[in-house]
Amino acid sequence: MASETNGNWWIWKVFWILLFITAFEVALGIIKPSFLVDTIFLGTKLINHVFIILTIIKAAYIINQFMHLGHEKVTLKWTILLPALILVPYLLFILLNEGLYTYLKI
Repeated sequence: MASETNGNWWIWKVFWILLFITAFEVALGIIKPSFLVDTIFLGTKLINHVFIILTIIKAAYIINQFMHLGHEKVTLKWTILLPALILVPYLLFILLNEGLYTYLKI
């Protein structure tokens, strides 16, 4: 029984880290600080960028833990994570930038 408890400590570590980041996101969504809501950056509110960045951080952490990349060489980690870390923000930029044309009355 003790070996089962010692063997799954990492899952609880992952749980608490993801819970903390998610709780922070929820708190930001409830509180909505005015400097994040009122500031427009790259065509959308700054709070949206904060949510996107936190979500990318959570996704990278999940990939490292559950795809067992945490114990691999750094080059392998970056080979898998770097395309996602470049592609996802680029696609979000295109989506947010092109979405502005919906509100333009040309």
